[in-house]
Amino acid sequence: MDEKCTAPVRLEEDEGFELSLRPRTIAEYIGQEKVKENLNIFIEAAKGRNEPLDHVLFYGPPGLGKTTLAHIIANELKTNIRVTSGPAVEKTGDIAAILTNLEDRDVLFIDEVHRLPSIVEELLYPAMEDYTMNVIIGQGPSARSIKLDLPRFTLIGATTRAGLLTSPMRDRFGVIVRLEFYSPEELKSIVLRSSAILGIETTPDGAFEIARRSRGTPRIANRILKRVRDYAEVKRDGMVTEEVAREALVMLEIDSRGFDKMDRRILLAIIDKFACGPVGIESLAAAINEDRDAIEDLYEPYLIQEGFIKRTPRGRVVTRLACEHVGREFEESAMKDRQGRLI
Repeated sequence: MDEKCTAPVRLEEDEGFELSLRPRTIAEYIGQEKVKENLNIFIEAAKGRNEPLDHVLFYGPPGLGKTTLAHIIANELKTNIRVTSGPAVEKTGDIAAILTNLEDRDVLFIDEVHRLPSIVEELLYPAMEDYTMNVIIGQGPSARSIKLDLPRFTLIGATTRAGLLTSPMRDRFGVIVRLEFYSPEELKSIVLRSSAILGIETTPDGAFEIARRSRGTPRIANRILKRVRDYAEVKRDGMVTEEVAREALVMLEIDSRGFDKMDRRILLAIIDKFACGPVGIESLAAAINEDRDAIEDLYEPYLIQEGFIKRTPRGRVVTRLACEHVGREFEESAMKDRQGRLI
């Protein structure tokens, strides 16, 4: 099994695939209805005033469409978009080169914006507020600061860890948007749309079977669709039906709740090794030999969203639902604090 099949992070194989499926306008974008409604108003208002759109911050779990929405905003504004990421901008010279090459009302998209170095962040503050940049020329006593005027631009930041953004940086975004997990019906529409673009014959029931096991994430739904297509072409007649989707998902070890082998390892570790919890994240990571950040960013959000894990002051605990799902007995003591009260 490809254990990364249900990981919401972008894999190398996804790059061209996602690009071909990416909607170009707000009208084509499926899901996130309130977000789309608000963005449409903000974009139309900015265009009506002939002003750049206020800076936008998208945050939420990976794979929900932050990058896609950034491209849609640029397309709706009819401007260019420059794309970079926090780790790629290492020095002030890097961000200065990007900013000075922007044109009026262009969009600058920074993925993983929480990973920008602090020295780069500080250069961005006046750029975001006043469209100016202070550049130091020379060294030592002869050094002097030159103020450069920048074109009016819109910075769009995306992050999966909004809590790691500094307050000064976060406060400079005028539009802050949280993206939520998608419903199975929304994902079904996305799977059918992707199938039509890729020429995959998919029945509505087949699309729904993929959708309900995709962890509420379009990126995962599209990735699973590719794997089910492979199974259908090799083992069946190429059509993705409900039965074919189920067979393929059994092969991929993705269960009825969309959990893969790693999800079940996390749940079983808490249940079997730590008596249903509580357990600290470091101990849990050591128990399953997985990186702490991977657990917190990739697996925990959906397990918490679905009500299988709870975070408490004493650590992670599993719920009765998790024990029933993996066929284990539930320890009532896991849900009580030291005084015996329910958490």
